[in-house]
Amino acid sequence: MHLTVAEASLAAGTFLAAGVEFVEALTIVLAMGLARSWRAALWGAGAAAVALAVVTVLVGGAIDGVASRALLQLVVGVLLLVFGLQWLRKAILRAAGLKAMHDEEETFAAERRAAREAGADERLGLDWYAFVVSFKGVLLEGLEVVFIVVTFGTSARNVPLAAGAATVAAALVIVAGVVVHRPLARVPENTLKFAVGVVLATYGLFWTVEGLGAVTPAGTSLSWPGGDAAAPVLLVAWLLVARALVVFLRRRPRLEAAAP
Repeated sequence: MHLTVAEASLAAGTFLAAGVEFVEALTIVLAMGLARSWRAALWGAGAAAVALAVVTVLVGGAIDGVASRALLQLVVGVLLLVFGLQWLRKAILRAAGLKAMHDEEETFAAERRAAREAGADERLGLDWYAFVVSFKGVLLEGLEVVFIVVTFGTSARNVPLAAGAATVAAALVIVAGVVVHRPLARVPENTLKFAVGVVLATYGLFWTVEGLGAVTPAGTSLSWPGGDAAAPVLLVAWLLVARALVVFLRRRPRLEAAAP
């Protein structure tokens, strides 16, 4: 199947974002399985996955059916821009050494310790603590994936492609977890979050500007100079700005120390 540049960017952005979230969910499920009960942990993760699939279908269908394309682009663009800038801000601070890196090994140890200290509680033939914690962990991390799948997919009119990219990411993370049987601590998580933040901010700005046509008399989407080719230019611009901020923030302590 031949993908356009826009479709490839959509799939790549969704894949990276979903991968980051699923790595964090995997850490919780592994901790519950190793410390408490694999059966309960897997049932919890499976129940959450079903709930997320239902939410994706319902929300995606509802949004796609009630809004014009321009209004949809405006709303989704603003949401993606805000969401992407939050990811990018944290990634920039971590890259500049001003915020601690996320440590999956530490999270795993804390979850496993809490699981061992929790009391026994069996319901429906399952270790209830392991079930609930796994369910909540996968559901909460997965809701961010659903947000990205729905917003990317509906704006690009290709929810199946976005959902497919997220599914592939989930499958790869699960396979890696089964193989190594431990948290994926070597995954360059901050680099991935940096990349995802840039992609989300790019499409957020791209679709926000196109969606401004919703408030014009015509009510139709605006067009960027060059059409879809403007998206890669915006991506490079965001990347350059983000890297410049990292360099500036790294040098800031030395500049302040050198100031009279």
